[in-house]
Amino acid sequence: MTHVALLRGINVGGANALPMKELRGLCETLGWRDVESYVASGNLVFDAYGSPEAQAGALREAIRAARGLDSPVLVLTDATLRHARDDCPFTPDGPGQFHACFLFASPAPGGALFEARRAEGDGLETGRGGSRRSSAARNLRTVDRLVEMLDARG
Repeated sequence: MTHVALLRGINVGGANALPMKELRGLCETLGWRDVESYVASGNLVFDAYGSPEAQAGALREAIRAARGLDSPVLVLTDATLRHARDDCPFTPDGPGQFHACFLFASPAPGGALFEARRAEGDGLETGRGGSRRSSAARNLRTVDRLVEMLDARG
């Protein structure tokens, strides 16, 4: 099954350096196949068996053991990433300026709070991840490129 991994805080502003070649190598030690990276901030497309949560935990631990970095990892299925891109309600002029935030855990905003503040047509969709820390934000250009990488796999 094809997945996408999004790492948080890797190679940002010179901090938490992790070369993509080394990251791909760590993934291969986990049994992941055909690992491809996109830009140096930790975007991976790969094939592997197992749950996204287990894959995220395994990669986070491998990075911690190899480099001493504690980088939250979110693994999404092919379908989840496509859904986020295809159902985006916006068509920004500059896809590099629009960001999608993939949450590591359900925000649980409370139905009454959301209903009190929503405008007509607003919706809230949540998913699950492998960590309770913040989100993995990616600009729409990156999301589009990751979907193109998925498409290239056939």
